[in-house]
Amino acid sequence: MEIAKNITTGILAFDFGASSGRAILGNLKDDKLELIEVHRFSNDPVMFGAHLQWDILKLCHEIKQGILKCKISGINIESIGVDTWGVDFGLLDEKGELISNPYHYRDERTKGMMEKCFEYVPKEELFRRTGLQFEAYNSIYQLLSMVESKSSILKIARTLLFMPDLFNYMLTGKRYTEFTEFTTSQLYNYEEKSKDKYVIEKLKIPNDIFAPLIMPGAEVGFVKESICRELGIKPIKVIAVGGHDTASAVAAIPSIEDNPVFISSGTWSLLGMENDEQIINDKVYKYNFTNEGGTNNKVLLMKNIMGLWIIQECKREWEKQGINLGFGEIVKMAKAEKSGVSFIDPDNELFYEPGNMPSKIKEYCKNTNQNEPQSIGQIIRCVEESLALKYRWAIDKLEEITNKKINTIHVIGGGIQDKLLCELTASATGRKVIAGPVEATAIGNLIIQAQALGKIKDQKHGRQIIRNSFEMEEYIPKNHEEWDGNYTKYLKMLGLE
Repeated sequence: MEIAKNITTGILAFDFGASSGRAILGNLKDDKLELIEVHRFSNDPVMFGAHLQWDILKLCHEIKQGILKCKISGINIESIGVDTWGVDFGLLDEKGELISNPYHYRDERTKGMMEKCFEYVPKEELFRRTGLQFEAYNSIYQLLSMVESKSSILKIARTLLFMPDLFNYMLTGKRYTEFTEFTTSQLYNYEEKSKDKYVIEKLKIPNDIFAPLIMPGAEVGFVKESICRELGIKPIKVIAVGGHDTASAVAAIPSIEDNPVFISSGTWSLLGMENDEQIINDKVYKYNFTNEGGTNNKVLLMKNIMGLWIIQECKREWEKQGINLGFGEIVKMAKAEKSGVSFIDPDNELFYEPGNMPSKIKEYCKNTNQNEPQSIGQIIRCVEESLALKYRWAIDKLEEITNKKINTIHVIGGGIQDKLLCELTASATGRKVIAGPVEATAIGNLIIQAQALGKIKDQKHGRQIIRNSFEMEEYIPKNHEEWDGNYTKYLKMLGLE
């Protein structure tokens, strides 16, 4: 790795996704932000015995490697911030030792736990208290599975730390729970502005394992002495950012509007709107939207939609068959195919777990009396059009919930590199799409750190810096009548007409 010789100082963001992670150095100068990728690494879950788990020791090692590479390049790191995916956590014993590898949110231990939870706390009551959508991977169901199985791990646990908090603990020895990450658990009560003790008690989850809450921008501590000795560095400040990667990504929306509408596009698609407070009502409950914590005292009203996961799994399956194609190649094949032939519901449980995704897509189409896509291009075209149409459904429901007209959608994150999906999103929704920045999560992470360090005045200033620093691409809707017809067919297929 080579860093420009004129850069001697910077802010370091560690951004962990579901399949990879990276260390991104930010250099802020003259109201512009320069990004330098210092270190990139894979994040590969491991099936150990009967359970899918995260390789936490490898990931901690990669954090140290990112810091070390900056040191070797002569960079003075002013601060560090860590963001990850939501819901997953590690448990520490009474001596502060990690008891086991954190479980992966796709692990099967949560099967049936949602229904079991409603026996203790009725579904609507749980929603009214927490404002969160119902998804099998939520932390609440992971914990309930441990309660129900009389887990020996849970019995000796003294502290629960969500993934970004666990990495911060590794670095500093300090135990805190960052607000945005905790809100993904379905155990946070917005009215009480704390953990929901009533729900925790009803589910017999130990109440004393939760660490104190801190907000994005708070100082966690400094890199502890043992790591400083190991790496040969001076203490570095560690700042809590939007620990949940979606919160950090939304902080990087380059919008001049209040409460912008966004799609954070990656393995998952998080579609929603930034609000000043939570919205908990019958429509949010009916459409299974969610209220999750944002940065700068915002609340994100969102719909979780399966994103590029389905395409990633297709690609993995084809690679097993010896068909090695780049992402750009399969998208090019899809672009050449006819529109409106067949659709899937990306959020159907059939597509949730890994394993032969092309066959699952064909099975879904067969079961819904549609033409079965056969070629690689047809399969990918089916998935991408279905995602775009599901976005339209969610945007329509967002307008209905908020009584606000939505004309522009900001698409951020790695998914913007799929230009076909951006084009389809604009046409299917009938709304202008502004795509960028691609590194939204790392940028938002860096912006929150810069605010905490006093380098940026506020969120508005941060978003101006993002507009100054990164190019955006606009997509205008096309073929309006054709997409209205596709949408009618799609709703009929889902039984929503």
